[in-house]
Amino acid sequence: MNILWFALCSVFITETLGNGNYYNGFKIYELSTNGRSSDFKWSELFKNESSYETFTSNGTNAYVMVHPAAEPEFFELLDNNTLTHKIVNHNVGLTLRHDFETNRNLSNCFPYEGRLGTERYYSHDEINQYIEDLAKQFPSRVSVMTVGKSYEGRWLKTITITNGDGRANKNVILMDGGFHAREWISPAAVVYAIGQLVNNFETNSQLLLDYDWVILPVVNVDGYEYTRLSPDNRMWRKTRRPSNEACFGTDLNRNFRFHWNETGASPDHCSETYPGPKAFSEPEAIVVRDLIHSLADRGKMYLTVHSYGNYILYPWGYIDALPDTWPDLDEVGRAGGDAIKAATGTDYKVGCATTLLYAAAGASDDYAFNAGFPTSFTMELPPGGTLYFDPPASDIDRLVKETWVGIEAMARKVRGLKILLSVSLKNSEFFSSLGTAVRASDESTTKGAKGD
Repeated sequence: MNILWFALCSVFITETLGNGNYYNGFKIYELSTNGRSSDFKWSELFKNESSYETFTSNGTNAYVMVHPAAEPEFFELLDNNTLTHKIVNHNVGLTLRHDFETNRNLSNCFPYEGRLGTERYYSHDEINQYIEDLAKQFPSRVSVMTVGKSYEGRWLKTITITNGDGRANKNVILMDGGFHAREWISPAAVVYAIGQLVNNFETNSQLLLDYDWVILPVVNVDGYEYTRLSPDNRMWRKTRRPSNEACFGTDLNRNFRFHWNETGASPDHCSETYPGPKAFSEPEAIVVRDLIHSLADRGKMYLTVHSYGNYILYPWGYIDALPDTWPDLDEVGRAGGDAIKAATGTDYKVGCATTLLYAAAGASDDYAFNAGFPTSFTMELPPGGTLYFDPPASDIDRLVKETWVGIEAMARKVRGLKILLSVSLKNSEFFSSLGTAVRASDESTTKGAKGD
């Protein structure tokens, strides 16, 4: 029936596609170094963010979106660096308008009626209504708490899922989604996980035997809703609080007070990775910080869901080094990656965030790990659509079910994992190995975080 409705709704998508036109003429190119060094610095080559956005790179290949006015310079850069290219999207604006109209029509075809399916992407209000409805339907196992308010005044709410046995002070798995506004598949995957834990309780009861799950489905609620307003907004990443007279937003995943603004952030207020004027300048980051500290004494795993890239990443993200407990982190992460591979054939890379991806200081996973969560991960879901951050609605079901396979396997592995030493002790040993100057600097940072 859902397939039939999806097909019928698609008929209503007209040739008049939205009102956006900012991205008209933008193109996306796949670039290659022709097998040369895997250390090629793509970010240095295309660092002008007003002309280029590098979506992803693996050293020898990259995907870059190019402003029409920058094409002459772009091709000169390609020639000077002996790079080959092919176009993978001829008109980003047309793609965004088509996707916008599709999502708008699907919203009309599949209104919220007490459940969130996988037919379309849902608004923040619909997601909040869903978790509130679950709490009313399953009052002995589910509760909802308002944990803060966004810059624009939207309520952030967590859902706590238990098995209803009334035992206090159980271990906790803390999960969140929607740190970056354009990564719509992240909240969709988190919402699906909520449904599995609540509505599929008999199958997943072991995951709730000794653990409570605390889940914040959308962190960057203002940014998320902004991306839903028009095709021109769809690729927005940051928050919506003004950063100066001309620019808006802060990268929430650079806004945590753990080595804040050291690596992987830009001082440019308009940059996608602007870390904010200070650590915890954003109310949404403060909400996550407070959740982490309120649960750290019981927390066993922190998982933040992002897209895209097929990665399960663990600390450290601010430096190319591993904590002493990295074998535990690797064991849990690989349980997730191996389960997904066995179930669907999708490959996930598992490892240290800085080694596999790039340095990003001030991120929530590092912060949670340092605060006391013995395992902490960022899960980067697979790409989708021709813009990579835009899986079509028809792919939601496949992607969220695949993601749940990994989350479930990681949670089961955490249940069986015996961590012999506290994270705080491990971290202090790690910092001692880096030398007195670094240790002293970070101890000051850590104390500030705990008291803020």
